[in-house]
Amino acid sequence: MAKSFKSLMFQGTGSDVGKSLLVAGLCRAYVRRGLKVAPFKPQNMSNNAAVTIEGGEIGRAQALQARACGLDLTVHMNPVLLKPQTDVGAQVVVQGAVIGNCSARDYTKMKPSLMPKVLESFHKLGETADLILVEGAGSAAEVNLRASDIANMGFAEAADVPVILIGDIDRGGVIASLVGTHVLLPRAEQDRLKGYLINKFRGDVTIFEPALDIIREKCGLKSFGVVPFFHKAALLPDEDAMSLDQRGKDQATGSIKIVVPRFPRIANFDDLDPLRAEADVFVDIVEAGRALPGDADVILLPGSKATLSDLAFVREQGWDIDIQAHVRRGGHVVGLCGGYQMMGRKVYDPDGIEGPVTEMDGLGLLDMETVLKGPKTLRAAEGVSVLDDSIVRGYEMHMGVSEGPARQSPLLILNGEDEGVYHDHGRLIGSYLHGLFNEDAFRNAYLSTLREGRQAALSYEQQIDQVLDQLADHLEEYCDLDGLLELAS
Repeated sequence: MAKSFKSLMFQGTGSDVGKSLLVAGLCRAYVRRGLKVAPFKPQNMSNNAAVTIEGGEIGRAQALQARACGLDLTVHMNPVLLKPQTDVGAQVVVQGAVIGNCSARDYTKMKPSLMPKVLESFHKLGETADLILVEGAGSAAEVNLRASDIANMGFAEAADVPVILIGDIDRGGVIASLVGTHVLLPRAEQDRLKGYLINKFRGDVTIFEPALDIIREKCGLKSFGVVPFFHKAALLPDEDAMSLDQRGKDQATGSIKIVVPRFPRIANFDDLDPLRAEADVFVDIVEAGRALPGDADVILLPGSKATLSDLAFVREQGWDIDIQAHVRRGGHVVGLCGGYQMMGRKVYDPDGIEGPVTEMDGLGLLDMETVLKGPKTLRAAEGVSVLDDSIVRGYEMHMGVSEGPARQSPLLILNGEDEGVYHDHGRLIGSYLHGLFNEDAFRNAYLSTLREGRQAALSYEQQIDQVLDQLADHLEEYCDLDGLLELAS
């Protein structure tokens, strides 16, 4: 199929090298140059998703990249999304719709049949774009998976897209990772590599300059930039749960302490970002093996891709006991989506959507029960809160319905209907609305119930756009954006 648009793909030497962030910054930079830019990721694996204009779902990284482009979200930006439910299996979402659950082995067999959908979405995006910036997944040199690849070189070859390789110097071994990736690729794919970017650099770049000659000598690749560490990246929504490993380590102060137990299948954890961005809030993400701190103001139960197994995990860790003690002390609990479901008396899964366990006792904080059943709710939502009549906006993305006496006291009026629970003067609240704390007025009203008289200063949504502009400025300074644009074809 003839292309009327240009494209350039960014693949990594591994996971978490900063592909998503760099593509977001480049999207904003090229849009500011007057181009119509769209982001694209053929295959993504993440439980952090966003709802599109069609009522489908895509990875949060593409949602941020679309925002950088000034575009509405569409399923074609991320045609294949894998949402892990176990260590060896995931829910498969194709062009926004769930097509079923699959083991890793079975998905490997399925992948080639998905390439037509991937290419269809790629060309659909190109109908209204001058430039598509494509993000790969994981490592470009996963040669054991190459025969069925749709995420990296398999897609680049099928769509005839040139590739830039990204290496992460912060983790060490960047020379070996770039050269080693090149060596592992067959000749045709080596030829498709047009150069590289080195990301997350710290220190004096002149000390590293001899390495550029070594990389050129070993694999003939040109450097398109050595990008210094962009510290404000922490203020942007993250997609991969790997990012949670670093959260909280750079934020040890804050008069309001919000404790978040980290579930194995935590989902949509960008719900935490607006709270983390507040200067007087410390969000403490608690890993397995550690008790929930007794000095918490709030315990926030986040979203989950597997409510029943994560609820069982809460009990295994003894966190249910910590939560009950916290409530007895008068502490606040917030449940979002899966965390909201856990707060009730029972969770039922009669159709085995999540696995063989068909029911489980909840935490018993709210007088309600949840039945996990389809169809999956996927929709943008807007309404008002009972807390202060402020506007709230976000999206719903869940299986299941929660009902019971607790529902007679809703937290929100959402799309004209009662939603969530507001209990015990707001000490216990729950909602299916992702993005609940994004709106400044609601977030400030809730935090003010914890610290009366606190002064609101943060404009969260405005901050995201400011940081995207600063990221684009950063890349303009340290990358050869003209050279990258010339490579696009």
